[in-house]
Amino acid sequence: MDLETNKKNAIAFYKMAYEGNPKLAVEKYVGGQYIQHNPDVEDGPEGFINYFERMQSEYPDKSIKFVRCIAEGDLVALHTHQIWPGNEEYITMDFLRFDDHGKIVEHWDAIQKIPEKAAHDNTMY
Repeated sequence: MDLETNKKNAIAFYKMAYEGNPKLAVEKYVGGQYIQHNPDVEDGPEGFINYFERMQSEYPDKSIKFVRCIAEGDLVALHTHQIWPGNEEYITMDFLRFDDHGKIVEHWDAIQKIPEKAAHDNTMY
């Protein structure tokens, strides 16, 4: 496993899909299978493409910033800050599993809306 290449590819994959080209993201970065654990996204590459095409159509002005990227073994973790229409801000944690050929084959995520008030002064990223 080339951890630095996997990190670079994970960011490129997610950014490409998020910014409106999930078909190309799948063609370039996804392996022979794509196991999805997000309950709002259908399993497989087509489910991923359909979800991100819909998000781009409904929310073309959304933005993403990659705060952290951590790799270990066959996993890459992405920590992102997303801003959606109406200035709704979210923090996401995405985990991508790579196969032996450096292709993405599995995805997990957790999403949390940034609250207006917190019990401390720390950011969520």
